[in-house]
Amino acid sequence: MMNNWRTRLMAMLVAVIALATGARADDFLEPEQAFQLKGELVDAHTVRLSWAIAPGYHLYRDRLSFKADGAQIAAPALPAGLRKFDANFNKEMETYQDSLVVSLPLTAAAAFTLQVGYQGCADAGLCYSPATQSYRVDPSAPGKLVAVDAPAAAPAHEDDSSLAQRTLQSGSAWRIGLAFLAFGLLLSFTPCVLPMVPILSSIIVGEGAVSRGRGFSLALAYCLGMALVYTSLGVAAGLAGEGLAGALQKPWVLLTFGALLVGLALSMFDVYQLQLPSALQSRLSATSGNMGGGRFAGVFVMGALSALIVGPCVAGPLAGALLYISQTRNVWTGGWALFSMAVGMSVPLLLTGISAGSLLPRAGAWMNGVKKIFGLLLIAVAIWMVTPVFPVTVMMALWGVFALLCAVFLHVLEPLSASAKAGLGAYVGKTLGLAFLVGGLFELAGAASAGRDVLQPLGHLSLARTEGAAPAGDEIRFSRIKTVAELDQVLASSTTPVMLDFYADWCVSCKEMERFTFSKPAVSGKLKQVRLIQVDVTANSADDKALMRRFGLFGPPGIILFNDGKEIPNSRVIGFLAADPFLQHLARHNIS
Repeated sequence: MMNNWRTRLMAMLVAVIALATGARADDFLEPEQAFQLKGELVDAHTVRLSWAIAPGYHLYRDRLSFKADGAQIAAPALPAGLRKFDANFNKEMETYQDSLVVSLPLTAAAAFTLQVGYQGCADAGLCYSPATQSYRVDPSAPGKLVAVDAPAAAPAHEDDSSLAQRTLQSGSAWRIGLAFLAFGLLLSFTPCVLPMVPILSSIIVGEGAVSRGRGFSLALAYCLGMALVYTSLGVAAGLAGEGLAGALQKPWVLLTFGALLVGLALSMFDVYQLQLPSALQSRLSATSGNMGGGRFAGVFVMGALSALIVGPCVAGPLAGALLYISQTRNVWTGGWALFSMAVGMSVPLLLTGISAGSLLPRAGAWMNGVKKIFGLLLIAVAIWMVTPVFPVTVMMALWGVFALLCAVFLHVLEPLSASAKAGLGAYVGKTLGLAFLVGGLFELAGAASAGRDVLQPLGHLSLARTEGAAPAGDEIRFSRIKTVAELDQVLASSTTPVMLDFYADWCVSCKEMERFTFSKPAVSGKLKQVRLIQVDVTANSADDKALMRRFGLFGPPGIILFNDGKEIPNSRVIGFLAADPFLQHLARHNIS
């Protein structure tokens, strides 16, 4: 039943996205058809570049660039273009239509490579990604120049990422807003966003008896903090050309936020009352009357912190938006898309707030029990938060202690006869408590015996018994690289297809790919003939940033396929992809 509900929701949202984008690829020319570029060496000192621009399309003057490796080129005398306000960039731009001819003065003693950069848009609203065309120029051989490769547009992303970029390029504000709202709603059900629900719920429960209006107002403050910070950092990341998630996932940051959640959990257990100092409360009350401004400000800050720490994953739509900002510098369109996506991610949180008046108990001993449940949830989120900081055995011990704590709160140590009069609920609670007790003991036993998997704490013991009798199986193993030079060496020397995986310890989707995709025998068998290399960008070092910039990535996860040393077009996987869709993706690109 749940699967049917999810399937229907996904289908409905995909339909909304398709309607919002209005993307009809057949309505627009391919970039090499819309902007036909030809090069000619007129003489030993002049290169002539000619664009034939299709009707209804235009090139931007300030997007033209000319670079020569092995020669000197002087600034060309560009003809005057047509100046007009451009909605794609939200400013006045100078454009060329129909045709453009540029003469490049050069000085070269030997053959060199000329790189020509350009960008154009369709008058109907579609804006193409920046493209680069390379020519090999020999000053001693005048005549037509032969392109080294096809125009290299910005890296294409698979599925929802490419859909996100096409939506942004449409230039339609309402289409962008509606589509990214739907994208955000889909992302709200991922492990990167779900931990925000218990954080917000604990804040509302901490208020005691709340009305629907009060609950919704608190949720709105939390979501606004999340959305504004998410948007601001997204724009900054796009303009900087690199992801900021790595910088925000430092161990001290994660430990600090985890401690903050534990502190909030202790207030749920009535260890202390979480409130502002009385002097500050009085001052806020004097300025904000009865609106509870101080409380809303605190919730706003908590939402902002949650956006920084809890949701660092890079999904397809986010990658598309960041890439669009980095290439076009169109902050307003990119920021609007990110804000719309953050609003979509906030929908479950707003529903949590508006339901407070009807779904949460209002007073009495029952309310104390609910507060303790949310306190336990906050501790679980804190443990999940610090997972990248500690080794697996430490995390197993932490989860084991947490499970035992849950068992204690469920009174598993009390005799059943003492609570039998309470009815069926007492038996259910006792059974659940015993399950937590057994699970906690298993986790502690796994930690003590150097276990390797929190979800299978004793699995390594059975594996150790069978390792001598059978091979380890089809587990795939990646070779680690650290620099661009190492990557180039691998690509140049490999005679088989290559799969490059961008990974980080703090990346939830990366862990999902490892456990639910790469671990499947069908996937590992498919990748036997593929050379597997991996970049660990946990440290976010200069080499890590250089590798991500090489492919226009803003953070993990990201998988790129190569054949014959070149990237396979449209082969990228951004974000988590389950085993079956991943196998279909490999088959589409002839990876066997």
